Amino acid sequence: MELFIKTYHSSSALGEFIRSRRERLQPEEAGIQRVPGRRRTPGLRREEVAYLANMSVTYYTWLEQGKELNPSQDILVNIARALQLSNSEQEYLLSLADTSSINDHVADARRDILLLQMLARQLQYPCFIIDESTDILAWNRSAELVFADFESMPVQDRHILNLVFLNKDFRNRLVNWDEFARYTAAWARTNFERSKNNSKYIERFEQLNRDSEDFRRCWDLFEVKQKHVMDVTFRLPDEQLLEFEIHSASRIDQDPSLIWSIFVPVAGSDTDVRLTELLEGS
Repeated sequence: MELFIKTYHSSSALGEFIRSRRERLQPEEAGIQRVPGRRRTPGLRREEVAYLANMSVTYYTWLEQGKELNPSQDILVNIARALQLSNSEQEYLLSLADTSSINDHVADARRDILLLQMLARQLQYPCFIIDESTDILAWNRSAELVFADFESMPVQDRHILNLVFLNKDFRNRLVNWDEFARYTAAWARTNFERSKNNSKYIERFEQLNRDSEDFRRCWDLFEVKQKHVMDVTFRLPDEQLLEFEIHSASRIDQDPSLIWSIFVPVAGSDTDVRLTELLEGS
């Protein structure tokens, strides 16, 4: 636990991330010819990344070690290019150096929960609204039938990280659970720096580190996600399959910390019809 807290409160998140991407990239992929002999470093060496990014080895080393906390955007873009980062990974890298994007916790009193519940219930498709602590604030009947009985959950357990990593019934229902778990951990990593001043958010990371080996495995992949639509398939107790695409909307009721996740039936599947039948029979 002590190691976990130290890691996630560290100012070297940027360094940890570029190190993980450096160790992932093989010399041949970066256009570097291997020389005879054993390489003790997985992936690229620091001096190789520094060369590809057109900077000194010392400066790059400082970045990885968290000693240089104010790199310019040009430097980060050069590193992103050298490490062959995806668009999502580059956006994440730039966000780690942008302290202006780190927001304080939004007071719950500013939110109209009844309004959020009314909005969610307007949709037939399964949906829920979460806040910056990942609390599930509002949901509709379809979400209860497909995902979980949110109403009966203890309030302290009604958050998306608990649902994905610690709720066995949800895991059994979700056919491609492992893929979705990686997606959730990547989404959580992408948003971590913006939420690290939120004590509830941090407590949940500590709980997952303690209770979920799967979360630790997914988190250590250093994957990130930005604006990504994902397909999920749920198997209900009667064995019927429902296929959805996950879409998200943000800045609900002028609150930028709220996210509305909507599960839209996959085109060409019979999920829409089955969902209607499920609602009519409930």
